[in-house]
Amino acid sequence: MNYEIVESFSQMAREKRIDKDMLAGIIEDVFAMMVRKKYGQEVRFDVVVNMDKGDIEIYLEKVIVEHITDPSKEIDLETVRQKSDEPLNIGDDFVEVIDLQSFGRRLIISAKQNLNQRIKEVEKEIVYNEYSNTVGEILVGEIYQIRKGEILVIHNRNEIVLPKNEQIARERYRKGETLRAIVKEVRKSTSGPQVVISRADPKFLSKLFEIEIPEIYDGIIEIKAVAREAGERSKVAVESHDDRIDAVGACVGMKGVRIHAIVRELNNENIDVINYSDNPVVFIQRSLSPAKLKSVEVDEATKTATVHVDKDQVSLAIGRNGQNIRLASKLAGYEINLVKEGMEEEYDMDLEEFKVELGEPLYERLIDEGFDTARKIIEAKSDDLLEIEGLTEERIRDIKEMMQRELEEADIEEDDDEETIEPAAALVPQPADGSDKTSVDDPAAGDEQGEKKSQESEV
Repeated sequence: MNYEIVESFSQMAREKRIDKDMLAGIIEDVFAMMVRKKYGQEVRFDVVVNMDKGDIEIYLEKVIVEHITDPSKEIDLETVRQKSDEPLNIGDDFVEVIDLQSFGRRLIISAKQNLNQRIKEVEKEIVYNEYSNTVGEILVGEIYQIRKGEILVIHNRNEIVLPKNEQIARERYRKGETLRAIVKEVRKSTSGPQVVISRADPKFLSKLFEIEIPEIYDGIIEIKAVAREAGERSKVAVESHDDRIDAVGACVGMKGVRIHAIVRELNNENIDVINYSDNPVVFIQRSLSPAKLKSVEVDEATKTATVHVDKDQVSLAIGRNGQNIRLASKLAGYEINLVKEGMEEEYDMDLEEFKVELGEPLYERLIDEGFDTARKIIEAKSDDLLEIEGLTEERIRDIKEMMQRELEEADIEEDDDEETIEPAAALVPQPADGSDKTSVDDPAAGDEQGEKKSQESEV
């Protein structure tokens, strides 16, 4: 019977990936609990578990006495002579081997429950440690359940979660499909460790670059920064540590084969790959491509940049729904304020035009502080606006982007006879004219882009 018990425990250890020595310790603790419950807390005993031989033995130590007062600790000489041929006398210690069947059904059931609980705790700890060591790495699992707010994925027989906010926008999932994602975090909970994966995190894009581009994996090319709006558009800044290798060209690959593998994985997300520069002026210029800038003024102390552009480049710089300038700001790490060169008089609107969007209280406070036009708010530093009650950094950014769009639309309406460039043009791959950027949109357009090399340009 002992062998069968140990063999069943060994099989459990293999299935649950529990170390044999750890399991032996758990079994010893469980049987020790059984002994104490039956014979008392002060009983002297020893539990020996041999996982290799498949054996469990329990030894109970008793003192030989003439008259028994405590059966759990004492044994009389007559009983000893019936159980052993050894020449023992009163006062000696006698070691008795306990039969497991003597514990009774109730104790056995209690021990089984205790053992299952202990194994579950160990299993949770093993899963937590396993996935904690893989945070930031890509794993591949199978979708087995689709819920309204999350996707459940099976990986190595473990359940992991892809929340709604970590999914790529407009991406559709089907049960049984294979899914790639990055391990974002591992949380401890009463029900066990919860592994959260992500396809929307910028680190997922970085890891895909590392997988598809050997030069990045080998450290020859380094990803310096990533700005991403998952499912829509991303900007990736790369730098080569080998003068013989063009970073952008290596990432795009021959006929775009490398970058298109990443684009397909990300549900045709547009990816702009640009060369990194430690000169903030140059880097901001590249980040805002394909727009051509007249000048860039940076304040490194406040991390703000004022960019001057011609009227026909405003739409390209802003991008569709402000996406280009927003991603450029994240990529460069600067708050970018756009100024249409020489057109300030036209490119302005009275603050009263935005009264409904701002709300009466905020509108009045802005007027009191001297911000009576949209242009003044757009060009104002965030630190000055943060002093006004009701404004946060996020609110300021939203207000500036909203006013920028309104001003651009109003300006285009006034000059509707003049040829203009729609914001969507920002997504069309541009000719290799020194903009130092490769944009991947439609996979069919990448055949020519993949063969083009980016060229350095200074502001």
